[in-house]
Amino acid sequence: MTLDALRPAGREQAGRAEAGQGRKRALAQTLAALERDPESKTAQALLDEAWRHPRAHVVGITGPPGVGKSSLCAALVAAWRTAGHTVGVIAVDPSSKASGGALLGDRVRIVTDSADDGIFVRSMAARDRLGGLADQTLAAMVVMRALFDRVLIETVGVGQSETDVAGVADTVVFCVQPGSGDSLQFMKAGIVEIPHLIVVTKADLGAAAERARADVAGALSLASADPQDWKLGTLVASSRSGEGIDALMQALEAHRRHLAEHGRLAIARHRQSEGWVREAMQERYGTRGLARLHQLGLDLSLPVGAQPFERIRLLSLALEPPPASS
Repeated sequence: MTLDALRPAGREQAGRAEAGQGRKRALAQTLAALERDPESKTAQALLDEAWRHPRAHVVGITGPPGVGKSSLCAALVAAWRTAGHTVGVIAVDPSSKASGGALLGDRVRIVTDSADDGIFVRSMAARDRLGGLADQTLAAMVVMRALFDRVLIETVGVGQSETDVAGVADTVVFCVQPGSGDSLQFMKAGIVEIPHLIVVTKADLGAAAERARADVAGALSLASADPQDWKLGTLVASSRSGEGIDALMQALEAHRRHLAEHGRLAIARHRQSEGWVREAMQERYGTRGLARLHQLGLDLSLPVGAQPFERIRLLSLALEPPPASS
């Protein structure tokens, strides 16, 4: 399956349900195949091609459970579609201890027009990962990034260590709920280093939402920041009333433009790719494998412009014993 065969036709052809559903089914089948056998030649070839042709601005939405991430995601999807952008959504759900599957797929929580070819939602179970993402979020993101104008990743509710979304998203939005104490916990946990925007949800609560925004803004004023870099800002939004959604859209677009300047996006994505290589090798071979790479004169660095999946394959070949001769 090629990327062109999976790419959505766009908003202007949303009414062509038969063709749109065919593309959605093909993409769902492709992502399922990636999950089943990510090391197959077909999967690796698709990942290499998709990595070479990034298209989307990737936005990660994270925050504590119950803060309203899914509702905010639904509002963002609707706003992007109104603006004419195609949207892919990766929704990571908490897992059943019995089956390992998602307890509640976000395809249920994020309501979209099933006939619209410009929207695709993929739910994934977090299983035993603690970083807020699923094992195959990275592969799905790389493929969807090559197909859509915007990719939205909603994580499982995060705590102090669940910050993996920073390794896959271009822009990270951290959600805070009014009256919950999340703003102070946010600063205590050190998650301040992760997001590019902070959104106080449920703005329709009025004074409570504004107090939460002021608390976060006050805490941020005590944190050190590089004046030449992006300034972490706060805003309030309500998916129910629509208040603040336009401001959030403008803030996301401002950060996208910021990344496009001075090669920032290429630098950030290269660092992410290096992180993918490091994590993949650590998970597969552990510290002994990394020490063996060092003995062989190899390291986990990724040359500028090199493909991370190809680098992982080359490093793995160096560590894996040759097949036994018959």
